[in-house]
Amino acid sequence: MQAWASAGVSLPHYSVAQYAATTPVSASSLRPGDLVFWASNASDPGTIFHVGLYIGDGNMIHAARPGVPVKVESIWYWETPDFFGRP
Repeated sequence: MQAWASAGVSLPHYSVAQYAATTPVSASSLRPGDLVFWASNASDPGTIFHVGLYIGDGNMIHAARPGVPVKVESIWYWETPDFFGRP
């Protein structure tokens, strides 16, 4: 949210609303700055519970949970991402 704000793009705080504010893209068309989302139901974006910022080469910046430092990790390190969006 803050990275996009520094570029003049306003995104909501809630991850479901962030997805709704983006244009869906496929994993194969990801570009740096795109958002990567995880959901409890891969067919329902209303169940999105986590988001990361794609930085290229299959990696993202994200904070796994409150209190954990922001870090760079593969978008595949955990569960398979369910949705991808371009603000």
